[in-house]
Amino acid sequence: MSEFAPLKTSNTIVPSLVPAFTSRKALDSGLHSRVYPFNMPQVSDRATSTMQIGEVAKLTALTVDAIRFYERRALLPKAPRTAGRFRLYTKDDVARLGFIRQMQGLGFSLTEIRQLLELREHHLDACLEVRDLLRTKLEKVHSKIQELEQLESELSLDLHKCNRELKHRHGHTPRQCPVLISANGEKREVPC
Repeated sequence: MSEFAPLKTSNTIVPSLVPAFTSRKALDSGLHSRVYPFNMPQVSDRATSTMQIGEVAKLTALTVDAIRFYERRALLPKAPRTAGRFRLYTKDDVARLGFIRQMQGLGFSLTEIRQLLELREHHLDACLEVRDLLRTKLEKVHSKIQELEQLESELSLDLHKCNRELKHRHGHTPRQCPVLISANGEKREVPC
């Protein structure tokens, strides 16, 4: 007769014997089974866990190569490695990679991002320096906008010239495309 036989009565467990049953050890049915108590705390806190590079890549939407690149450029601290030489990352590394990605999206260079990371980690009162970096970046953006507006104007003018020439061709002999005529009046070989 099994030691658990007294626990069953018509396919139900006798309530008074439940504590005795639950205080016993549970078996893990994995490859290398071990005995664990039922009340053993489960380690699910990601703060204490580490992740391999593939999982970090998925979480950050970066490629494995990009993560390695940031590590080589010292934007990310060198990751400790397992005995099998796999890099191990923490949630802080994931947050840092997210910050790097966000700053790149705002147009900051890797050098500027390194400065921001330094300020972020070592200076509590870094607002003045961050403001100066942002002001410089904003000035560059304004300058780029002006350049793009000038380019837009030139492209619109050239498009207008092409459209005018194409309209002229409906009843006349085709001429050289006005856009392909250089500023000094020299004609290029390629017609519209």
